[in-house]
Amino acid sequence: MNTAEARTLTLTIDGMTCDHCVRAVEDALASIDSTEVQFVEIGEATVRFDPDRTNRVELAAAVADAGFTVQS
Repeated sequence: MNTAEARTLTLTIDGMTCDHCVRAVEDALASIDSTEVQFVEIGEATVRFDPDRTNRVELAAAVADAGFTVQS
């Protein structure tokens, strides 16, 4: 990841209720190339990502694939 161009984004996530949910979201976000998971807790995730290689829509899609919803 080009750290000079990296952006930080905090996502508000619905449907998370436990540590298993936290791990599922963390794993889903970490699986995206050029994304570094900074912090995940119930209801929220903060990531750094390369905007030339991914975007908020792709991050939200990964969270949705894990069974949760990112608020718009």
